[in-house]
Amino acid sequence: MTTTTIESNLDRFVSIPTVHQHASEKTVAIAQTAPVSKKALWAGRCISGLAVLFLAFDATVKVLQLPPAVQGTVELGYPVGVIFGLGVLQLALLLIYLMPRTAVLGAVLWTGYLGGAVATHVRVGHPWLSHILFPIYVAALIWGGLWLRRQGVRALFSLRRAFADR
Repeated sequence: MTTTTIESNLDRFVSIPTVHQHASEKTVAIAQTAPVSKKALWAGRCISGLAVLFLAFDATVKVLQLPPAVQGTVELGYPVGVIFGLGVLQLALLLIYLMPRTAVLGAVLWTGYLGGAVATHVRVGHPWLSHILFPIYVAALIWGGLWLRRQGVRALFSLRRAFADR
């Protein structure tokens, strides 16, 4: 099995294919997992909301090419001409993350974008806690919110399962 579609009904139930051996033939069974609790769902929405608010603000400042965005981008060694494109890219990634069917893809794409931000801050020589690690904090909010909201993400990143496979 090459890919698994993890989609849920309002992010409450997840279908995870599992392979079973019966006689000498393989069959695929779809197992329903328990629903995500309301507390976890709302906590995940709040955590994701913090990340979304920050990322939307950052994208808007770049699209409008406000002085703080221009100054910050130039200080990082990028030309002024890339600011608008970065803002549009951020808005596109935000839309992908906000749609439930593509939220995991959005989180993966944001992880790549934020990894580039970490590399840029390392290259410039910024302080670790305030600059270099800040994109990692945002990525943790993105993935943490998804982990709380989506049982499929929990299953994907299960520590219990990782140690059980050894």
